[in-house]
Amino acid sequence: MTIRVMLVDDQVLLRTGFRMVLAAQPDMEVVAEAGDGVQALEVLRTAEVDVILMDVRMPHLDGVEATRRICGGGQPEGTPKVLILTTFDLDEYAFSALKAGASGFMLKDVPPNELLAAIRAVHSGDAVVAPSTTRRLLDRFTPMLPATSGEPARPELGRLTDREREVLLLVAQGLSNGEIAARLVLSEATVKTHVGRILTKLSLRDRVQAVVLAYETGLVRAGGAGA
Repeated sequence: MTIRVMLVDDQVLLRTGFRMVLAAQPDMEVVAEAGDGVQALEVLRTAEVDVILMDVRMPHLDGVEATRRICGGGQPEGTPKVLILTTFDLDEYAFSALKAGASGFMLKDVPPNELLAAIRAVHSGDAVVAPSTTRRLLDRFTPMLPATSGEPARPELGRLTDREREVLLLVAQGLSNGEIAARLVLSEATVKTHVGRILTKLSLRDRVQAVVLAYETGLVRAGGAGA
């Protein structure tokens, strides 16, 4: 199956570079491009797209609001997955985009092989939460979140078993299933099962939303420490 990709960035040179990288892949095709959020929404009315590589800061309509409009309404079948492209200096915007429904984020200087892997992961329904990038971004924006005290505000957290809570803490720190398995001395399949149950119990779409929830509720603090 060919993954239909749309490039949304106001820098033509950057779009050209991404297009060249994707064109060399037998399972990917750039089917649409746009220079800002307004153009992206217009193009999406007629173009069939699977994954959108979305810049954050653009004229007319930024990537955060464009993502919110694209992913709003519970993401019905056929809604494109959005992968945010950002720089470290724009981490607050990246977080806002994740809350708006994006399936993950990558830095613009990401190696081509990692970008391609991220596109495939997002297309398959997974979320891209790069461990090192996640920790740096979360350390930066967490002080801006409302302070929490006592028990987290989400009563759903009480549905988690001790093991599921432990796994959620590690997910929020950006660890992959394999890394969590090694840390907890479990099989990777068992960790995957735990993650699935966590998402179901907390009514979350993917790992990205799990990370956001853990930080917003104070379950995890800046630096990756458990509350």
